[in-house]
Amino acid sequence: MSQLYSCTAEVVDVLQPVDPIHCVRSDVLRATALRFVQAFPGDVLYAVKCNDHPAVLQALHEGGIRHFDTASIVEIRNVRSQLPAAECHFMHPIKAPDAIAEAYYKHGVRSFVLDHEDELAKIVEVTRGARDLTLAVRLEMPRGQALMDLSGKFGAPVHEAARLLRQCKAVAAKVGLTFHVGSQCVDVRAFGVAMDLVGETLKQSGVDIDLLDVGGGFPGQYTGSEPAFEDFCDEIRAGIARIGLPGTCRLQCEPGRALVWDGLSVICRVDLRRGSSVYLNDGTYGSLSELKYLGPCFPISVIRRHGEPVGQEWDDFQLFGPTCDSVDSMPGPHRMPADIRTGDWIEIGLMGAYSNALRTRFNGFHADRFVEIRHEDDGGKVTWLDSYKVRKVA
Repeated sequence: MSQLYSCTAEVVDVLQPVDPIHCVRSDVLRATALRFVQAFPGDVLYAVKCNDHPAVLQALHEGGIRHFDTASIVEIRNVRSQLPAAECHFMHPIKAPDAIAEAYYKHGVRSFVLDHEDELAKIVEVTRGARDLTLAVRLEMPRGQALMDLSGKFGAPVHEAARLLRQCKAVAAKVGLTFHVGSQCVDVRAFGVAMDLVGETLKQSGVDIDLLDVGGGFPGQYTGSEPAFEDFCDEIRAGIARIGLPGTCRLQCEPGRALVWDGLSVICRVDLRRGSSVYLNDGTYGSLSELKYLGPCFPISVIRRHGEPVGQEWDDFQLFGPTCDSVDSMPGPHRMPADIRTGDWIEIGLMGAYSNALRTRFNGFHADRFVEIRHEDDGGKVTWLDSYKVRKVA
């Protein structure tokens, strides 16, 4: 990614883009990574699924991330190819035997997660009873702890996790527990609840664990009211003290969204305005699915060529993507300049998480152009303008 621009207005003036463009802010990603590494009392694993673009991985690595939460063999291949010295952890609780074999024998992966005894048997069989494994049992979490609930698919209840932990202890060099409270968690107490479940599991198992992975779910600061990462770290420390976790136990966390949420924006074009409905050349089958699932919390600004002025009045709009499917909609109200018109470009900010990583080729639409934005005049900080305030995002 060699194209470098000072702002998104320059991108529009120079490229006059026909297709959507992803604007990466590597300086922001590096700064966030450094902050997380300094704040968390253990290893920070980036959840690659959140945004796997090479520029994102490189910037996070430059910021100090050395461990990666990889959930597929493809993610492991990509990380190992780009960052050979990085450590991959196979965090998906259910893995194909061939994926386990390639991860272990070809890529040197030694850390695996599981939540069922058959998965444990599979790992032991494929690795031929290797004694250098780190096995972590994933705990089931209560529902409703985050804006995007992840309960129900993975995780063992406490009594089963305790039994699995004892079984892992008999075959692995190191054992641990892990959990995930859900995506975009805005209640720090969810981690306190999880830590108490960890304590109960340890009590029932009678096992001293070598590793505790507190998962991800740390929120992006979309509204400005979300707790900071440091607040979650304080809650985790308090939980560790409360359950009496030994000092020899290594801590891990798996932030995805919280590391990259403000590291990328998307420029797309208005193909038609029809009253309060705006039709874009990107949508939920492209990079904008978060606008549907998290709702209208993303700052949107209008860009016109050569600095042509945009009106100062704002109004509410519904957004629609370019495909023929009516599901391709992003209900609002999305606040945008009232004079938005066909042919305008808009920048949607704070789109670093689950944007380009989720795009498809449905109907033949596929945005795959990336440029880098570097704000040299303000020390690497990004100013997002929305209808309510001007906000500095460090």
